[in-house]
Amino acid sequence: MKRFVILLLTAVLVLTMPLSAFAAGTIEVNEDVSVSADYDWTRFKGQNITLNVYNWGEYISNGSDDSVDVVSAFEKLTGIKVNYTTFDSNESMYAKLKSGAADYDVVVPSDYMVAKMISEGMLMPLNYDNIPNFQNIDENYRFADYDPENKYTVPYMLCTTGIIYNTTMVDKAPTSWADLWDEQYAGNILMFNNSRDAYAIAAFKAGKSINPESPEEVDEVVEELKAQKPLVQAYVMDEIFDKMIGGEAAIGVYYSGDAITMIDDNPDLAWVFPEEGSVLSVDSMCIPATSEHEEAAEMFINFMCEVDIGKANAEYIGYTTPMEVVREVLDDELKNSEIAFPSEEVEEKEAVFTALSDDVNNELDVKWSEMKSYDEGGSGYLFLLLLLAMLALACFNIWRKLRRKTRNMY
Repeated sequence: MKRFVILLLTAVLVLTMPLSAFAAGTIEVNEDVSVSADYDWTRFKGQNITLNVYNWGEYISNGSDDSVDVVSAFEKLTGIKVNYTTFDSNESMYAKLKSGAADYDVVVPSDYMVAKMISEGMLMPLNYDNIPNFQNIDENYRFADYDPENKYTVPYMLCTTGIIYNTTMVDKAPTSWADLWDEQYAGNILMFNNSRDAYAIAAFKAGKSINPESPEEVDEVVEELKAQKPLVQAYVMDEIFDKMIGGEAAIGVYYSGDAITMIDDNPDLAWVFPEEGSVLSVDSMCIPATSEHEEAAEMFINFMCEVDIGKANAEYIGYTTPMEVVREVLDDELKNSEIAFPSEEVEEKEAVFTALSDDVNNELDVKWSEMKSYDEGGSGYLFLLLLLAMLALACFNIWRKLRRKTRNMY
């Protein structure tokens, strides 16, 4: 009798399982997402775990516009709560972690920042046994220069830099990074508000490497940025969305996936890969050395590498997935996009960031700060002169009072 009841319950369970799960070895999370059934997704349920995930802005499918809410799907499947926050540059993310102002369990830095964080002991080695979906990552993106032993990273997305412009505000489509120095666009140019990407653009224009080898090389290229500054409307990161979509600037620079999003929202916008070349970046999922939830973080990374999740993220944010199994199932519009999947001619001119020496990195930080405060028109110098004049006047008045007091004593 007991055996009969067990068989009956088993039959009921099989009959109530989704057909897709029975046939393909998957578990249906919702109508849009199924995940691998041979992974223990529920082992942390009831443990009241919260993962702090720190990612780029606009860089995950979030449920808007009928997209998949990836974070909610993960929480529903695993019982793990996710505290999801965003940053707008590698440098701001690094500064936040370095300061110890917050603890994170998953972060998504770009290649050169990964190398820096590894060298400073800021990342935790991964247990890839807990990330079996790492097998979905193409061989081309494993054992990269920034993580040569493949101990710390799982690639998330690829992107390239380029020029986005408003076709109604420019007479002729730009073709070169040098066009960002064209005076006809004065006050209508948006530039990267981070040192590495901005430096790379100036380096391309000057025919230099995007990875300087000496402080002197840094100084030379930053002069190009100084020359450009009077023409720049603003140095931006995610602020570029509102400015370009709203027609507040004629021309700007940003990342390929975000360009797709902006063009979808404003058909007057267009994109070009400059003839000098572009930066190819790989953003990777990592676990900070300070994380207290390593296995749960590895579960989140594994979830992000599920085919349905990779598809949802790629289609929502427009970036290039490092997983061929995901590329095969993308919608035709993205699969055929020349922005997400550029031509071989464009790919041949792509350059990648590498970690800089401490001397060079420090020089770039200093010169970038100086450039941001630099004013070719001289107002900065006028302010300094005004300040000195005010100090001189204050000293003169003090001297007069002291002199008057001395005279009164006699």
